[in-house]
Amino acid sequence: MTQSEICVVGGVYREQCIWPVWDQLYGSGGRAATALVTHVNKVTLHTYACSNAEREFRRASDLYKFDLVAHAADTEISFEYVHCMSTPVIRPAIAQIQNLAPIELVAEAVLRFGMLEGSARVDAKWCVYDPQSAFAPESFWANGSKAEHLAVVANRSEVMAMTGESEPEAAAAKILASGAEVVVVKSGPVGAYVYKADGTRAVVPAFKSDMVWTIGSGDVFAAVFGARWAVHQDSPDVAAELASRAVSDYAASMALPSPLVDQLSQAQVTAASTVAGRVYLASPFFNLGQRWLVDEARRCLTELGLDVFSPVHDVGPGPAHEVGPADIEALNSCDRVFAILDGLDAGTIFEVGYARAKDMPVYALAQAVDEENLKMVIGSNCKVFYDFVTALHHTAWKA
Repeated sequence: MTQSEICVVGGVYREQCIWPVWDQLYGSGGRAATALVTHVNKVTLHTYACSNAEREFRRASDLYKFDLVAHAADTEISFEYVHCMSTPVIRPAIAQIQNLAPIELVAEAVLRFGMLEGSARVDAKWCVYDPQSAFAPESFWANGSKAEHLAVVANRSEVMAMTGESEPEAAAAKILASGAEVVVVKSGPVGAYVYKADGTRAVVPAFKSDMVWTIGSGDVFAAVFGARWAVHQDSPDVAAELASRAVSDYAASMALPSPLVDQLSQAQVTAASTVAGRVYLASPFFNLGQRWLVDEARRCLTELGLDVFSPVHDVGPGPAHEVGPADIEALNSCDRVFAILDGLDAGTIFEVGYARAKDMPVYALAQAVDEENLKMVIGSNCKVFYDFVTALHHTAWKA
């Protein structure tokens, strides 16, 4: 690897997840800096941090050998998840987070993230900007930032919110017209759309992984894209594909730094995209925990692009002679089943058996079912998963 350097400016935040268990001090800036050390010789992270967070994260910077420049903040910020596709609880509340003076940064190559505590005003030759905001993503230029070569990497909702456009393609065109060279629109299971100032467009797929861990996957994408495009001057298409491959590795392993570029380019990966269709959501829903999980599964499967039939939502309570035929009719109209087996509910087991008798694929979540009770489920070639989000994605992929 030739001598190379990049500055990252972004947040360092506490991240906690219940399932799977995760308690790390990363945030977009911290994760990107850690990911980058295998792609760039010298990585410097500029961030806001309270004294405790700075002391803890400096151990990570020493371990992974990147430089840390911490700007004083009063409070550590945390994101708390139930699972990695859940909406996080942010502490302290956003309205209570102190707005700090901008971080000023002049550098050859910069990866800039949006932050909760403030903003980064950058002057760069090459810059990749990820707004990182579900609330009010800031335009790159709004705070006076400048770049000779700019790539904006953002998800669909962010590019539309930044521009006021109702379609991602129109939003990307508006950002390009404002002075960006590249706009990469991350689009979940579809992959990413790469729009360029010359008017061309490319589609880079997402790639499958046996396990699916999504917290920070966008940070990894932005980091590797930044290294390959802003530092090594790969084409946007090549940089985006390598970034997508890095996300697949991270989703499977939950591990950083990202693999070396040769490892990424040579890895045997399979493109992943939601296979359109209708999924039957089979699950008990007789107490608060069960109902919450059904609601979460329905929301996530819909976000992944599937049409979802849920008995509790689409049929509701009623006598057996009405509910049973309605559910069977719906099963016959679906092309796959997502089944929550915890509790071994008789109705759910019946629906799984009915689906397999019709050779319909079944994707089953079984976190608290012993092997003996899974014998017929496994023996009839149902796909059984221990992790909720992994099960959802494999259902969407119809893997």
